[in-house]
Amino acid sequence: MAAVTSLSFSALSQSFERRVNFSSTRTFSSAFESIRLRSNFSCDFSAAVRASNSSSGLVIQCMSPTTDTPPVSQTKLNFLKAYKRPIPSIYNNVLQELIVQQHLMRYKRTYRYDPVFALGFVTVYDQLMEGYPSDEDRSAIFEAYINALNEDPEQYRKDAQKLEEWARAQTPASLVDFSSREGEIEDILKDIAGRAGGTGSFSYSRFFAVGLFRLLELANASEPTILEKLCSALNVNKKNVDRDLDVYRNLLSKLVQAKELLKEYVEREKKKREERSDIQKANEAVTK
Repeated sequence: MAAVTSLSFSALSQSFERRVNFSSTRTFSSAFESIRLRSNFSCDFSAAVRASNSSSGLVIQCMSPTTDTPPVSQTKLNFLKAYKRPIPSIYNNVLQELIVQQHLMRYKRTYRYDPVFALGFVTVYDQLMEGYPSDEDRSAIFEAYINALNEDPEQYRKDAQKLEEWARAQTPASLVDFSSREGEIEDILKDIAGRAGGTGSFSYSRFFAVGLFRLLELANASEPTILEKLCSALNVNKKNVDRDLDVYRNLLSKLVQAKELLKEYVEREKKKREERSDIQKANEAVTK
């Protein structure tokens, strides 16, 4: 894989954006289908993310697993009940696919909440919903989505913010050397490394991979070797991370295309309405 750690999220999007050729409304419609999260992106989402209870109490579990597992249809219904306003197709198609896959992961018997996983999901969500017409609606959709999974949206945001603030204060060297230091985030990462190394339960997921990439980006860790060192420190398979970041990059690229098509479509329709209005005003002036 190319050195994905040397690219920011915006750069991943922009690199594809320059190559997109927008030609018709028909292409606009087909783009909606192209951004669906197909099996190559979702196959690992059913894998659970596990976290043991650390002695320091720093690994927080949003909700304990339940033996009374609801069906996927119930989770989707919960989401629709919590957020009743229509969502544009470009966003709704992806959200519906995503919530199905996260449901499968969420209700595995071994599931445990993980702050790095939370950072990954928040990052994915914010990228997917970037440019949504209303900031208020974007927040409401996020809350409805997480609540539909019987988890705490505030905890997701809180933990993601903590990890982001910590990563901004790191250098590439200190980021991978977390095991030699003390601190809240350091303890979270050490707990993950211990479980992933075989001393406890750990199940890798693609949200986790995106969470790692976000940490690297915020720490300005652009050297490809830093990802390798971080994966080694956390006892995570780098090949899996490379693969999943490639998939995530592809998803962002498709979203860039679809959003640009949407923007072009909206502008074209606005222009048509203005032209019709001008013609109507001209006709009215002639009849007077």
